[in-house]
Amino acid sequence: MREEIKNQNVELTSQDIFGLPVYTDVLFSNHKNIYKRSVEKRQRKLLAKVSFIRPFLNTGEKILHVTTGCSPISSAEQLLTGWIIFYLKRSLFVFTNIRVFHIPTTQNLSYRNSIAQILYSDCSKIYIQWSKLVAEYKNGKKEQFPCIAGKERKKLKLILEYAPVQGQPSDSPERTHLCPRCTSPLIKNNFTCPNCSLEFKNKARGRKLSIIYPGGGYFYTRHPFLGIADALAESYFSLLVLVAFIGVVTGTSEFIPGLVLFSFILALEKAISVYHSNHFIDEFIPKDHKIEVLLEVPQSPPQSVPPPEPTRESKPEEILSAAWRGQ
Repeated sequence: MREEIKNQNVELTSQDIFGLPVYTDVLFSNHKNIYKRSVEKRQRKLLAKVSFIRPFLNTGEKILHVTTGCSPISSAEQLLTGWIIFYLKRSLFVFTNIRVFHIPTTQNLSYRNSIAQILYSDCSKIYIQWSKLVAEYKNGKKEQFPCIAGKERKKLKLILEYAPVQGQPSDSPERTHLCPRCTSPLIKNNFTCPNCSLEFKNKARGRKLSIIYPGGGYFYTRHPFLGIADALAESYFSLLVLVAFIGVVTGTSEFIPGLVLFSFILALEKAISVYHSNHFIDEFIPKDHKIEVLLEVPQSPPQSVPPPEPTRESKPEEILSAAWRGQ
């Protein structure tokens, strides 16, 4: 599918790639509006990763750019987990002429049936600051998404400079998760879709499993490697607590400091597991591994036909202005 969208003397080319409607003029050009084969190659690779997103797009909505990054990371998460948290929080970001899709992924950027949106109209400001995507919402909240890929930062900085944030905000002007089955907005801390009744993993169950079973919270939220590491650590400290407890019961007072110390460490390990599972559950993890979208997904066009080379004559601001008007 191709269509020409005009804004003054600027013509934008819209085309479907992997079944996704995109503005190739914006998608395959750098921050100077110059077509680059390397940009096209990377964007096609990232588009293939988000081909599932088609049912979530509105009529007339076009993709402008795709990049990688991380979900918001709190100081406590970084302190308690270290550098590995950046791998656990890997995400894809799809920028359209209406919103930004935030897609938490696995370490290899595979879809986890979790997706959220940031409407431009819900933001008072949205911009790139150093390596972070910053969204300041009209309800006063602010979120930062670190580790935005350096290859896209300059282009995204330019794109977001023209983002239409002046629109009417939604009833909940902040990042909102969407149901992976029916695409409807989900309600925070309500782990059942109000539209199609799809059930998600919940915090009460995650907390219970974290406390009872070593590594239980991590296995519940589908982080098996963290679960194994936590299970080994908890089992080790549980054994030390048991040995110290037996020593105290048998009348050996020297074991009392060890019992207190190891019990504290074990309790802290459990608390960290609960804390992490709560944050992972906030991303709305479906109970079922496989989710079938209720909407029909268009078939991808033949990939042997390359898109036309974007124009090199128009100024970047003219191209982006046309893209926003195209919505």
